[in-house]
Amino acid sequence: MTDAIAHPRSRSIRFLALMPLVAVALSGLIWNAASAQEATPTATPGVLPSPAANLDCSTVAPTTTYAIDSESSAVRYLAQEELAGKGANTAVGETNAFIGNIYLDETGLPLACSRWDADLRTLKSDESRRDNFLYNNTLQTEQYPLATFILTSVEGLSQPLGADDVTFTLIGDLTIHGVTKSVSWAATAKLDGDALTGSAATTFNMADFDIQPPKVGPVVSLDENVKLEVDISAKVAQ
Repeated sequence: MTDAIAHPRSRSIRFLALMPLVAVALSGLIWNAASAQEATPTATPGVLPSPAANLDCSTVAPTTTYAIDSESSAVRYLAQEELAGKGANTAVGETNAFIGNIYLDETGLPLACSRWDADLRTLKSDESRRDNFLYNNTLQTEQYPLATFILTSVEGLSQPLGADDVTFTLIGDLTIHGVTKSVSWAATAKLDGDALTGSAATTFNMADFDIQPPKVGPVVSLDENVKLEVDISAKVAQ
């Protein structure tokens, strides 16, 4: 659901970023020197008008790395459709072919360049015709097999993750179908010892990622707004 490093001057920058009365400009220079945290949530889930950040994540040195446990994690889409002879239906496709790392700094806050990747070739729903059409036509998974999210900032998280669930906003670059957009997610997470668990959800329109709406079998109509969800279970990387 690749990392970011704090330079020697990061302590003073990070201190400023955590002051509740200070608005921090999230520029490329800040991301090279600070954690991804920002105090006040502003973005609602969905594709943002700002361009993708395209961070340089080649020099990341997190204090702690949490590796996503694929067997206990999942990525899924939900789309509303109208089926002939059945009526309204929610199409749900899911995969556990989901890997990535969540990076925390020395204060326990998420770092930019935390990342996850999902293999779209393994998405499964309750209808094989739908799945095959998605693979071959809609998502063109042989050409674009992965969906990738790279964190650029966190809003609304004023303290490190702890044993209780907290709600905040993730901002980052989401790449699907060869197109990268800046996207915000509504997220909930907690950290209990060596285990980090959480979930996040966002929405997008198929046109945002140059995706052609599927027309297959009994589908009469389809809402082109898609919900994307991730469930994450991660453990400290060894």
